[in-house]
Amino acid sequence: MGDRLIQLGAAVVLAGSIGLAGFMQPKMLAIADRDELRYTDISVDGAPPFVAIGTAIGALRGLIVDYLWIKVTIQKEKGLLYEVMADADLITKLQPRFPDVWAFHGHNMAYNISVMTNTPQERWAWVNAGISLVREKGIRYNPNDLVLCKELAFWFAHKVDGVSDDAHLYYKREFAKEWQFILGAPPYDEEQRIKWIKDIADAPNTLEELYAKVPGEREFVEDLEKRLDKLGPKYRFGVDRRFLMLLGEWGSREVSPYAKALGIRASSDAAAALLEIFSQTFGVEANREKAKALGEFLRKRVLLDYYNMDPQLMYEYTRDTGPLDWRHPSAHALFWARRGAQFGEDRIMDDQMDVFKSINNDRLEIQAMQALARSGLVSYDPFSGDNVTRLNDPRWILVLDKYFEKLYDKHYETRGAGADTFINLHENFMKQAVRELYRLGDAPGAQRILDKLDKLYGSGSFNPNSYYQKPLEDFVQEQLYGEFEMQPEVVRSDVYSALERGFREGLLLENDKLLQDSLKYARDLTRFFRESRYNDFVNKFGEGRMKELLGTLEDSIPAVFAKILLDTSQPMLDRLVIYRKAPEDLRVLVYDRVKPQIEREYAAGRLAQTGMPFAQAFPEPPGLEEFRRLQAEAKKARDAEKEKANISEAERK
Repeated sequence: MGDRLIQLGAAVVLAGSIGLAGFMQPKMLAIADRDELRYTDISVDGAPPFVAIGTAIGALRGLIVDYLWIKVTIQKEKGLLYEVMADADLITKLQPRFPDVWAFHGHNMAYNISVMTNTPQERWAWVNAGISLVREKGIRYNPNDLVLCKELAFWFAHKVDGVSDDAHLYYKREFAKEWQFILGAPPYDEEQRIKWIKDIADAPNTLEELYAKVPGEREFVEDLEKRLDKLGPKYRFGVDRRFLMLLGEWGSREVSPYAKALGIRASSDAAAALLEIFSQTFGVEANREKAKALGEFLRKRVLLDYYNMDPQLMYEYTRDTGPLDWRHPSAHALFWARRGAQFGEDRIMDDQMDVFKSINNDRLEIQAMQALARSGLVSYDPFSGDNVTRLNDPRWILVLDKYFEKLYDKHYETRGAGADTFINLHENFMKQAVRELYRLGDAPGAQRILDKLDKLYGSGSFNPNSYYQKPLEDFVQEQLYGEFEMQPEVVRSDVYSALERGFREGLLLENDKLLQDSLKYARDLTRFFRESRYNDFVNKFGEGRMKELLGTLEDSIPAVFAKILLDTSQPMLDRLVIYRKAPEDLRVLVYDRVKPQIEREYAAGRLAQTGMPFAQAFPEPPGLEEFRRLQAEAKKARDAEKEKANISEAERK
């Protein structure tokens, strides 16, 4: 009797479970189809007949994907890149949870097809399409895949932030413009920047939540909607990227010196009306809190819905790493590398055969930090038509130092001495940081790093040595002196780097101490090598390497100043500011050398449209005529000396 009751109970439970499963299955399948969490059984639009048949049958789906994968590999080898795109797109639709094909497809667009185009605009469209494909679709369907995040981080670092592509300056301009319209320019202060991104992360998730949180917000949005409805669907209010870009463009226009100076007008009457509506709503002081809340809500939704970037992670990474500026491609490289490690690393670390994928991903993150240390201070006016200002941000030096320790501990037990792969990177970067902080006048900061280098790689290492126990000034000089004996060009590079930073940041940021320290550094280093015991050294080929280098060093100050003024990768306005703030005696030395090129650039650029004549933007420095006279006399004397030497040589013969 007891067994029968148990069997009856089991039968009831089984029947109930089957009924419940039947009730839940349609909803579960609908969710899976919506999010593409399973292989599709729906025919893909435009697919060849055999794909449609195999998809419908289901059993042949795997064979079809294998066939298409082999086919795209062969097509790529033949250079049939557009055909590759079509078949790769089919694979992503048939198997959306196949990470490798997303990476393959995105790389094909960003690298292979982009370089086949004829204009920077076309090239950027393909690069951006490859990035968007993986970021907004591939990772959305494979959120825990480390390799996809690693690939995306590499594209940001190499393709957009790197210099190997001929169109890289255009990429940087378009990228900075897009993210300035999306998020705006962040505050400089690190704590304020953390709060700025946290406010976006903490914004409500829906309009209803926003209305409940902010008094008067519903009325503000309804008033905005009524005003915009008169302009047609192109300018209607929406919780989407289109509307946020319009709002961001208006906000950037409001603070743009170029837009105000040039009187840049909207592209149409409707666009002009849109700007006026924004000024009457978002630009009114009484609406400041409501406008701020709506802007943060829109940014949060666009980041999540369009860019597949979680503002909470953006906040946490800014808080835990350093002052990320999202207009810089390496900020995105850091974001995706760290996100890949956070959500996809466990599966990789469990597989000792794939553990080096994690190491390579961590390398990308620490290299992104290096890039941000070199150029993470961003300034950009989207209406200037000029390049992006990117200055050194030494705040990243200590960030990278701390992160190295985490990576070393993390990979200490990885087979193949995984932790040791970061040692050379860390030691070389921190030696450079000592010199950099010393040049900036931060002697205490440079000394702290030198002490740490001694603890890790000097007296405290497994092979104790006294290399890092020298006085700070001696260490900087002797390090350069040692490098000079093997590679003399390193000295010139270091001097040029110091001067370039002094001129650019010292003058642009009005940091006179940085400028004077850089000039002193260059002069002291030149004097150091002029008085060196190797000054008269001539090698077996009769080349006086030191004498030739000294000639370059002694001309380094005007040479670097001229180089900066002629560097078309730097904004014209920045270069004019640098010139006007430079000492008069330095301007005299380079004026005639740089004027012809700058005058041509000025005439072809937007600054000329302001009505300011070139002579006013780039005035002749006082004392120029006297300098020209002295130069002419010196040339005349040199010519006379040369002619005299030629006559003497002829008489001897």
